[in-house]
Amino acid sequence: MYNSTIPSKSDLPSSSQLIRSTIVAILVAATILVTIVLPAEYAVDPTGVGRPLGFTEMGEIKRQLAQEAQADNKIDTAASDARAIAVIEAAASGVPVPSAERIVPASAADAIPGRNDRISVTLKPGEGAEVKLMMKQGDKARYVWTVAGGVVNVDLHGDGGGRSISYAKERGLANDEGTVTAAFDGNHGWFWRNRGDANVTVVLETRGRYAKIKRLV
Repeated sequence: MYNSTIPSKSDLPSSSQLIRSTIVAILVAATILVTIVLPAEYAVDPTGVGRPLGFTEMGEIKRQLAQEAQADNKIDTAASDARAIAVIEAAASGVPVPSAERIVPASAADAIPGRNDRISVTLKPGEGAEVKLMMKQGDKARYVWTVAGGVVNVDLHGDGGGRSISYAKERGLANDEGTVTAAFDGNHGWFWRNRGDANVTVVLETRGRYAKIKRLV
């Protein structure tokens, strides 16, 4: 059996002390909420303190990344739907669906006839750019692109006449090469985004049958 000392009434906190401690705790929690949590998580800075401390910028980055992720998911869904429709239409007509073919670069003698272009695009951190070839259905273009200064995310796709298709989508590439065959009349090409923290330069070389090359974004 243990002997324990029962605290006297004077040793226990009074009701007013408990209330005061509770109020202080609420005020501290509220201060942390408005000065740290809201700016850092949601880019909401009601006091203006979050920005000089760097929390608001952190929240803006998180919000931007969330918005871009949501947009990417929508693009992926739309591209998948378009691809499925193309496959169904091709199966019904007995025509294979054109795709981006990974190849070893051919010699000059094997080069696809047509025009030859070279374009350079510099991307800041978080920035994206789109370059398209204007092509007729069945036209082919060989391409090689490289990144100086880092890596990029890329979406090789096409659109035109109310149709769209995704040929390939990759993340963190420093280079790529292949042949794209136009699934339909329209614009077919690349969207690159720099997810790094330094500028990068994408250099694209194309050769093949297409009316022109243009940067859209």
